[in-house]
Formats: sequence, structure tokens, C-alpha cells
Amino acid sequence: MTTTDTLLTVEQAAERLGTGVRFIRRLIQERRIRYVKLGKPVRIPESAIAAYIEERTVPTRGDARSRFGKAA
Repeated sequence: MTTTDTLLTVEQAAERLGTGVRFIRRLIQERRIRYVKLGKPVRIPESAIAAYIEERTVPTRGDARSRFGKAA
């Protein structure tokens, strides 16, 4: 997390991911996403949302093939 990283509420994080609040709360409870605890309130850094999306992005077949180069 950078110092300029915006902290999102659970509701804002759910909106960014296009999910419900319950899903975000489950991610937090299972520690599957980074979060910041400010007493009782919980905030999710924008970089944690971006990392969560990046880790779960499935490459296309073309992306997977290009890693290996062309056959001889």
C-alpha cells in the first residue's frame, strides 16, 4: 500500500468489484484480500482491489501461447 492509496469502504469496494457487500465481508473474514482496520471500521486499499483482480484474471489462449514463442 502506498501513502497515496485511497481507502475504500466495504460498500465502495463492493461497487468497484460489481458484487454485494456480503462477498467483500467474506473476503475480509477469510483474509483473501488486504484490508486496514481502523478500530471497528474496515477499509480496503484501492491497490488491494487491483491486486485481487489481477491475481484472478484468466489469460486468453493467445496470451498463454505467446509466452512460449513459435514452434520451429
